[in-house]
Amino acid sequence: MLRPERMSRVSVTGSKRVMDEAIETVHDLNLLHVTDYDGSWEGFEPGDTAEGAEEVSQKLVTVRALESTLGVDADDAGRVRILEDDELDEEIERIRTAVNELDDRRSALEEELRTVDERIETARPFVELGIDIDLLSGYESLSTAVGEGDADELRAALADADAVDAFELFEADEYVAMFVAPAVDLEDMLVGTPFAAYEVPELDDAGGATSPEAYVEELRSRRDELESELETVENELDELKEEVADFLLAAEEQLSIEAQKREAPLSFATTDNAFVSEGWIPSERFTDLAEALGSSVGDHVEVEELERADYRDGSLGGSGETGREAPEPGVGDPVAATDGAGEVRSDGGYATDDRPMGNTEPPVEQDNPAGVRPFQLLTQAVGKPKYTEIDPTFVVFLTFPLMFGFMIGDIGYGAVYAGIGYYLMRNFDSETFDNLGKITAAAGIVTLVFGVLYGEVFGLHLDTLPVVETVYGSPIIEKGLSPDSTEWAEAWFVITALFGVFHLNLAWTFEFVEEYSFHGLRAALEEVGGWLLALNGLWLFVFSTIGRETKPALIFEVFSSGEGAAFALGFSGFSPTVGYVGVAMTAVGIALLALGPTYELVEIHQVLAHVLSYLRIAAVLLAKAGMAFAVNLLFFGAYRDAEGFHFLLTKAKAPAGAEEVMFPGLIHGGAGALLAGIVVLVVGHIVVMILGITSAGIQSIRLEYFEFFSKFYEAGGDDYSPFGHERQFTAEE
Repeated sequence: MLRPERMSRVSVTGSKRVMDEAIETVHDLNLLHVTDYDGSWEGFEPGDTAEGAEEVSQKLVTVRALESTLGVDADDAGRVRILEDDELDEEIERIRTAVNELDDRRSALEEELRTVDERIETARPFVELGIDIDLLSGYESLSTAVGEGDADELRAALADADAVDAFELFEADEYVAMFVAPAVDLEDMLVGTPFAAYEVPELDDAGGATSPEAYVEELRSRRDELESELETVENELDELKEEVADFLLAAEEQLSIEAQKREAPLSFATTDNAFVSEGWIPSERFTDLAEALGSSVGDHVEVEELERADYRDGSLGGSGETGREAPEPGVGDPVAATDGAGEVRSDGGYATDDRPMGNTEPPVEQDNPAGVRPFQLLTQAVGKPKYTEIDPTFVVFLTFPLMFGFMIGDIGYGAVYAGIGYYLMRNFDSETFDNLGKITAAAGIVTLVFGVLYGEVFGLHLDTLPVVETVYGSPIIEKGLSPDSTEWAEAWFVITALFGVFHLNLAWTFEFVEEYSFHGLRAALEEVGGWLLALNGLWLFVFSTIGRETKPALIFEVFSSGEGAAFALGFSGFSPTVGYVGVAMTAVGIALLALGPTYELVEIHQVLAHVLSYLRIAAVLLAKAGMAFAVNLLFFGAYRDAEGFHFLLTKAKAPAGAEEVMFPGLIHGGAGALLAGIVVLVVGHIVVMILGITSAGIQSIRLEYFEFFSKFYEAGGDDYSPFGHERQFTAEE
């Protein structure tokens, strides 16, 4: 859980005569993360693609283009298919011809439809003016123009023009039509006068119509025809999609597999007679690889486990390289010699160069139980853990829903959050949304559990609800919002600070383990031990009775006894001796930091500031409880008696002997007020739930990323991506 799956670097060496069979076997296993050959071995060259690779790639491009045109996706999958090569080629060509024909028709119709719409829009000014189109052109002694402009300014400009003998203007809204005698260049004449001229439609485009209205009517009729034809083509495409979707998905998968196999030699080191492939495989699966290759190609390949990657730097020198560990006896033995000749070299004899052929960093396959795996989404938002790093996903699985649920703590809100998570899981065909749904559902369930402990449903206390109170009784814990229960609010501030101490201890312990593994005990003590000592020493001092009068009283009261205690544990502070031990620990921690990374001394405040940052958990708890209380107060109203505050759930006014009603409540104010109150109640609680996600969710993830991850987690690991394909739409023959 806290470490990725153990990886081994392996090599597959064999004769080129059996390279295709070896590739087929390795691909079917879907286990080997292949390392690309970097050209560093003398006499070895990267391999060439297998025969037919280019043809397969072209077919794959064609199939994907057809899927894009038809809008085919995984949801359109039908039966699993076995495709023969002859069937594949013939069917792809048939579908390509049909799709191209329909797509060309669709494109032509869409283009003509756009043209018709443009002509209708262009004709709008002429319709507004109501002048026949044939009257707007074709004159020898007149100039005409239609456009937008100020009619008064245009009249003034034409009246002042010496070349104009007479003119007439027609106007409708912002549109103007001009007839000017004699024929002149109106564009030059109207320079300086704002006027945007429109092109007069051609009569040939009007279908014989001369009036603008008839012209537009002809165009609209043509548009209706085009839309009908386009709908027919779209229906034909949909029918074709339904017919061929499962074939296209199967063809894409099969061609993708073929392309992978034929391009695989590009990652190999090859000579004229042999090939060498290296890669990473989960250590426990090495035997599966060796046995499968032994069964398929016999003694024509040699499979060897070259190294088993350790989780630490083997040199202890801080180089960052993955350490090597010898395989178990017998596990790394070659299963067969290449053509009986042993390891390959460039001239066909034995190889002596044992350098890795490329990247020596093992890929990362996170090793978490099924229930924890969705929370890898939160970890990978920062980055995949390095192979040498501790994977924090399990801790996030435990603490993220805990913090979120604690802050909201309501049965109603928790049920809604869980429902949202279920919706995401069921309605989105995406691993990301599925994981997000599971995280949301987990947070909702924990919120619901805390709601039971707090005894709240949508901000209402269960012990005040009719009937429910007789079954539920009293809440186990309280949020502390009421003036009569402030000790609980104080307790939550203390407890969240203690949770912060625990969370940071865990983070620096992880860092200590990593530092010890990489660089030894001394480096771990200097680099991390100082932080652990300073953190715990400071908080032992804070909770000791040294200087008690200068410290917040709640530190010594919430776990003590009496009225001020939320949890009557009898704790009223550590003794002065423990406090002085804490001071000494802090001093030693600072000294260790001074011996090690001295520059970190300027950040020594983290042992206080980062713990106090966890108080935001208690702050959000009270803020969300207060918002829900305010919404319910507006709707129900409330009163106060000797037992505390009560909502007016079943009463219209406060009972005798109670203090004045804080607010009578919209529910008791008549039909109009009731309707407004329902809106306030529903919208108010929706807002509280949304803010719960944005505040509780963001604050929880912030504490994980900034306070927790920053102590030990760098991320940046390479994803384990084995050579192979998980079939969804095809079956092997």
